[in-house]
Amino acid sequence: MKKFNVGILGATGAVGQEMLKVLEEYEIPVAELRPLASARSAVGTVKFHGQDVVIREATDESFEGLDFVLGAVEGDMSQRFAPAIQKSGAVYIDNSSAFRLVPEVPLVVPEINGADAFENKGIIANPNCCTIIALMAVAGIAKLSPIENMVVCTYQAVSGAGQNGIRELEQQMQALAAGEKPEVKTFAAQIALNVIPFIDAPYGNDYTKEEMKMQNEGRRILHEPELKVNCTCVRVPVMRSHSIAVTLRTKEKVSVEQAKAAVAAFPGVRLIEDYEGRCYPTPLDTTDQDLVWVGRIRDDLTDDKGLTLWCCGDQIRKGAASNAVQILKLLAEKA
Repeated sequence: MKKFNVGILGATGAVGQEMLKVLEEYEIPVAELRPLASARSAVGTVKFHGQDVVIREATDESFEGLDFVLGAVEGDMSQRFAPAIQKSGAVYIDNSSAFRLVPEVPLVVPEINGADAFENKGIIANPNCCTIIALMAVAGIAKLSPIENMVVCTYQAVSGAGQNGIRELEQQMQALAAGEKPEVKTFAAQIALNVIPFIDAPYGNDYTKEEMKMQNEGRRILHEPELKVNCTCVRVPVMRSHSIAVTLRTKEKVSVEQAKAAVAAFPGVRLIEDYEGRCYPTPLDTTDQDLVWVGRIRDDLTDDKGLTLWCCGDQIRKGAASNAVQILKLLAEKA
């Protein structure tokens, strides 16, 4: 495989830092790494293969000569620089929500619809973290029979809100242990010893934008334009890795035994039937690795064609950084 010039837009953030780590782990042949950040964050260096690489301020001229750009910034900054990245000739793999529902932009989970990545016109979108984790868990089942609908409840770690979310949980736990009143800044309510059943902004139909992503993005990734998803997203006092409960209905009946076999065989997924004496994964089990762990597959007692399962996955890795690097690797191997 030839070597590639790779930029990371947002290299100083949590996802950008994880992208650096995953690029090394996946042994992507990088000729030049170009870490980029906003003027405020473009300070110092990052480590890559033991070398200090200077962080540059992102400008329209920053992308010349690059083959790939990994995006780890918010949607507004992504939209700001996407035209310059396209003009440079680099392929932009964007982790924000800016382009996920744009018809001509592929929305890709490599294990599920990797072929879509090759239809890109210079931009490929990385799906929402919970969408990736949930669809990885059910994609094997979908190969047996199309999924018609899903009822989903997510249990999302505070790291999904960035470093501020992690700090707030840590500080609130420390305050409670000291008998002090916790300070609330990042979340709408105290998160320590609590759960918050509302993530992201209202969508306009009594659901939130985060909740609607599972349906809107799932339709594109599974190539099922009629897929219906009822989703409730809950923030929980867990540091890292999201957990998701899924109840799905398939077009044709899929038995529990068939579902377990399909899940176990699907790449990037680990079926849990007896792990340390239990039939389910937890967030701690799945932290800092890329497999989506799936357990408690059972019949839905309300629907003869329904199945219920539990899954966990690291939303910073497979839900963001690793999925983007896997897309890059997929394209690089065919270059």
